[in-house]
Amino acid sequence: MTAAPPRLPDALVALRDRIAGAPLGLATAGRDDAVRAARAVTDQIDDYLLPRLLDLDAPLLTVVGGSTGAGKSTLVNSLIGASVTTAGVLRPTTRAPVLVCARADLPAFSGDRVLPGLPRVTGSGSGPGTLQVVPRDDLPPGLALLDAPDVDSVVESNRELAGQLLAAADLWVFVTTAARYADAVPWDLLRTAQERGTALAVVLDRVPSEAAGEVAADLAGMLRSAGLAAARLFVIEERPLRDGRLPDDQVAPLRTWLHALAADQEARAAVVRQTLTGALGSLEQRAAGIAAALEEQVAAAEALLDSAAAAYTTAYDGIDEGVRGGTLLRGEVLARWQEFVGTGEWMRSLQHQVGRLRDRVAAALTGRPAPAADLQDALENSVERLLRAEAERAAERTVTAWRSLPGGPGLLSGDDRQLEQVSPDFPEAAAAQVRDWQGTVLDLVRSEGADKRSRARLLSWGVNGAGAVVMVAVFAQTGGLTGGEIAVAGGTTAVGQRVLEAVFGDAAVRSLAARAREDLQARVDGLLRYEQERFDARVRAAAPPREAAEAVRAAVRDLDAARRAGA
Repeated sequence: MTAAPPRLPDALVALRDRIAGAPLGLATAGRDDAVRAARAVTDQIDDYLLPRLLDLDAPLLTVVGGSTGAGKSTLVNSLIGASVTTAGVLRPTTRAPVLVCARADLPAFSGDRVLPGLPRVTGSGSGPGTLQVVPRDDLPPGLALLDAPDVDSVVESNRELAGQLLAAADLWVFVTTAARYADAVPWDLLRTAQERGTALAVVLDRVPSEAAGEVAADLAGMLRSAGLAAARLFVIEERPLRDGRLPDDQVAPLRTWLHALAADQEARAAVVRQTLTGALGSLEQRAAGIAAALEEQVAAAEALLDSAAAAYTTAYDGIDEGVRGGTLLRGEVLARWQEFVGTGEWMRSLQHQVGRLRDRVAAALTGRPAPAADLQDALENSVERLLRAEAERAAERTVTAWRSLPGGPGLLSGDDRQLEQVSPDFPEAAAAQVRDWQGTVLDLVRSEGADKRSRARLLSWGVNGAGAVVMVAVFAQTGGLTGGEIAVAGGTTAVGQRVLEAVFGDAAVRSLAARAREDLQARVDGLLRYEQERFDARVRAAAPPREAAEAVRAAVRDLDAARRAGA
């Protein structure tokens, strides 16, 4: 047999890595099927395709599989002529796979060349998750028999292992019975064999002798209809067991055929070539289904991310509206502002000249430091409440949207109530950002007044007060206020601004307020991005990257090119 093209194993490894490395963590409609398909492809590449390509002359691995109670273990024992695998009335009867090989072939199955995920066990100490290897002197070299778990086992792990073992086989010997050969489960597996081009033999067990011809003809017709006319069909009539084994004349035809394959290198090579070619050829369609599922995952992820982004953009707009609309000048803030500037007297003096007003502000700033601090505290609390309220509304909107989006409920994973609230550290982070913003405003005031020598005295008296006036100016729009609130907030803010204009100049005051507002907006944006990241991180951890589907398709194209190069 010719050696495999050197690029083909590399192309298989690349495809395996692309499929295994792409998460399918979002509970989309096709996710579960795609997960099973991805596992089946990666297992077959690891368990069969790579080992077989790297050693085309290795012994023929024949997996004996079938439904519960079909007589697989009894058949294996009968073919060997000794009890090498356990058969019994308990279900499932085969708890761990048993591989029987010629003693000369033991090195081929002792390491991890074939089925590398199953630890090898010799003797009778095998258990779930292991592969019991039984060397025999009476089995011809070149042939190995593997007794697999039931394909319809009540134990899910047994069913999955049975599928994995069948995918690792050069040859399937599929065992069914006269009573169950038309069942759905056997035919699901037989169709899989047909789709993958697997070399196949079917054993029809426990056939009443008087109906052997009729039942065998019916099954043969079903195999032809399913595109499996090339499958060898062996019929075993229902006879009493002898020492737990089938009568020799009933198993002799199958044994003779298997031993002939072992002895004929060309015949054995033909079986290997058929299964290998079929398995390689099936990868394109199987990988295409996985790529489609990856695209479905990416689309679902984008919808989830977009919904979170929309919720937090709405929160950002809500905070911006709250800042610009003047609603923060209600209540405690308005009371502290009135206390700070002495609203009653100040309102009555609106008609007076700016110089006199400036003197009153200077006196207030230098003689009454506590009201300035109270005003800043009130502003801090008011902004914090606005940030928290909008952040919580954004979280609630995101959770609500995710409950109705593909993949969303699975990401909430039972803690949606917690996600509907802000992060535990959000209140402290928001308070810190507001305090830092207030410090930045004071720094802006100091910086703006640094080159105003003639006004340095006023600044030195009232940096905190002037900063407080700038902070109020940030919220100077009065769209959210009514009636007397507009008169008080608008009037006092206008006076404060006129005083600042006298100190810094008209352009400088507008610049101070704009820069202070921009700084606050940047901090708000950072806080909301931090909150949104709770949701985004869940999506990124579960979903594949955008390029995952194309990476799988590209790996399939490379594999096809490698196959053509080696043809």
